[in-house]
Amino acid sequence: MTPEQVKLAFQKRGETFTAWAKANGYQPIEVYRVLNGFAKCKYGKAHEIAVKLGLKPAA
Repeated sequence: MTPEQVKLAFQKRGETFTAWAKANGYQPIEVYRVLNGFAKCKYGKAHEIAVKLGLKPAA
């Protein structure tokens, strides 16, 4: 999935990124950084978030 597809899926479900972040134990800013391309998502929390959002395959 692309970040745009993830954003559209959230919009269709009526779910906010903030709610998703809190439900999954992340800070909302971390999720926004991943979705907007400010985080490289190669390792750590950013990578974990990208995998959970479906942006990257689980390694």
